[in-house]
Amino acid sequence: MPRSLPPLNALRAFEAAARLGSISRAAGELHVTHGAVSRQVRALEDALGAPLFEREGRGLALTAAGLRLRDAAGDAFAGLQATWSALRRDGRSTALVLGCPGSLLARWVIPRLERLAIDLPDLKLHLSAQEGGFDAALAGLDAALLLGEAPWPADWQVHALAPERIGPVLSPRHARFDALRDAPAAALLQEPLLHTASRPQAWPRWFAAQGLDADSLRQGTGFDHLTYLLEAAAAGLGVAIAPRELVQADLDTGRLVAPWGFADTGGQWALCTVRGNSDPRIAALAGWMRGELGA
Repeated sequence: MPRSLPPLNALRAFEAAARLGSISRAAGELHVTHGAVSRQVRALEDALGAPLFEREGRGLALTAAGLRLRDAAGDAFAGLQATWSALRRDGRSTALVLGCPGSLLARWVIPRLERLAIDLPDLKLHLSAQEGGFDAALAGLDAALLLGEAPWPADWQVHALAPERIGPVLSPRHARFDALRDAPAAALLQEPLLHTASRPQAWPRWFAAQGLDADSLRQGTGFDHLTYLLEAAAAGLGVAIAPRELVQADLDTGRLVAPWGFADTGGQWALCTVRGNSDPRIAALAGWMRGELGA
């Protein structure tokens, strides 16, 4: 006898909206429009013949039927996700899929792969460059290495690795290098500062940590990626700002200098997984990364 199941796309949209308490947040997680989620929920209600949400002020509240379906759907999707993750791991010969922003991959992970292979010889990695952030389900990944701060997605287990520290860097090739390297941090308020669209808060936070008025800073050339930003700084095109660990190799060789030091952002390096992922390789990788960042 064929099984009678609800429309699965509609059920997925409903589960996200019920779990997040918002049609808009569900649309963001699923990378669809607000209207698409609303239509899927209405389709599910039509198939059921009963409402799942009701208006409560300016928000939504689950009906009794909605509460029952939320719990059942959440359990079902969680079980399916765990099984799917296990099958993917088996299917790729036990390689652990690690996602991270391209700048972290190029400037921190790849230079350490040889040492990782020596220290954790049984760990096989498949590296995936991610741009534009991570979805709450970490789709297609076993873990994600990132720089971020709380609040984290509720479905994540977060292995804190080290505090994030950022600071300005410039090259000896910079036209005003001799004047700037001995100047106080306030001198940077007169400089057109290189920046990235992915971290618009970086300069304001650093200036605030110095007790300076961030509203007075001057934005110079912008870049999509941190890697390009730092190459521009190394070419002498301006002063950039970056996490210390991503410029340490350039500081060691003198390609870049950091006259004003680095300041805590309140963020952290973190290795993140979906909650409930008990893969022991993740804890081993987190411990190794802590050691590298501490060194």
